[in-house]
Amino acid sequence: MKHIFEKGTDLIKPTLLLLHGTGGNELDLLPLAKKIDNEASVLSVRGNVLENGMPRFFRRLAEGVFDEEDLVFRTKELYAFLDEASISYGFDRHNVIAVGYSNGANIAASLLFHYQDALKGAILHHPMVPRRGIELPDLTGKKVFIGAGKNDPICPSEESEELKFLLENANANVLLHWENRGHQLTFDEVAAAAEWFRKQI
Repeated sequence: MKHIFEKGTDLIKPTLLLLHGTGGNELDLLPLAKKIDNEASVLSVRGNVLENGMPRFFRRLAEGVFDEEDLVFRTKELYAFLDEASISYGFDRHNVIAVGYSNGANIAASLLFHYQDALKGAILHHPMVPRRGIELPDLTGKKVFIGAGKNDPICPSEESEELKFLLENANANVLLHWENRGHQLTFDEVAAAAEWFRKQI
């Protein structure tokens, strides 16, 4: 997978896995990582799927309707890539925090839904529920920040509440942070995620 790795100055800190939104690339969230923790190593990945020329992490059938078969395949692909990258770059595979926005947040949530050991935790900006009707692994000890907009036309508030419920039901520790905005990623939301990271990680 096309990616950037930047070695941090404090190797004890988690490696930040950056996952962009639709139409983004591996450069998009680098400034975000600096605001969250400027000493941490960063692995920023570009999605392998193109939708009308725009990179994504998995296919969708329509707005808000995921191609579940492709989602499962791409989640497995990303999981395997993390295994390989941890060996190539020498970071602790069990100390990875995903930072995702929109489509990137969805694939990060899918990692949590499908693999107990994929992530130590996650910062999910405007995610949706990746899959329904499956049993989640035991996520005891996993810490998750969900950033949501009360007026988000793409990700309704019920979606954010349901994702929180499903993760908590799998024993994850979840904070749901609301902004009185839409789907855009705001400075205040990033600041709240950074504060959460400093307290929790």
